[in-house]
Amino acid sequence: MARTEYPTTQAIRFLRQKQVSFVPHLYPYVDHGGTNQVALTIQVPEHLVIKTLLMEIDEKHPFIVLMHGDCEVSVKQLARQLGVKRVTPCDPQSAEKHTGYQVGGISPFGTRVRLPVYAESSILSLEKIYINGGKRGFMVEISPSDLKRALGVKPVDVAIKP
Repeated sequence: MARTEYPTTQAIRFLRQKQVSFVPHLYPYVDHGGTNQVALTIQVPEHLVIKTLLMEIDEKHPFIVLMHGDCEVSVKQLARQLGVKRVTPCDPQSAEKHTGYQVGGISPFGTRVRLPVYAESSILSLEKIYINGGKRGFMVEISPSDLKRALGVKPVDVAIKP
């Protein structure tokens, strides 16, 4: 069986450096396809596909929020849990500037600037997750315990069903 080559992104370099085992998954990227497209293509529940979202606190301090593909972030609840007045999503240009990744291919691993990472707490109790590997059309399957260890993830409870 021929081995499918996958890209060596900054995220993959980071995972290797932290000795995190992962399984690469390539899929055909579709503009605005989102996590539903990923789930259908690699045939996993959308709940296991994790979105990497860039947010900002009032004073323009960026951070990452990891959320289930089939959920959204309650920014009001997130602001309350972080003890700040307001949390807003970063615009695409800021997200790319802070991470070094193109929107649609943003990974929490190996970002240009080290950013605080928060994750919906229920993600950490899953057996495995699928998260962006640093390029559009490229996901990595990892264990949430490795995610927490590699990034120092802080759990939050901010999921809402759309």
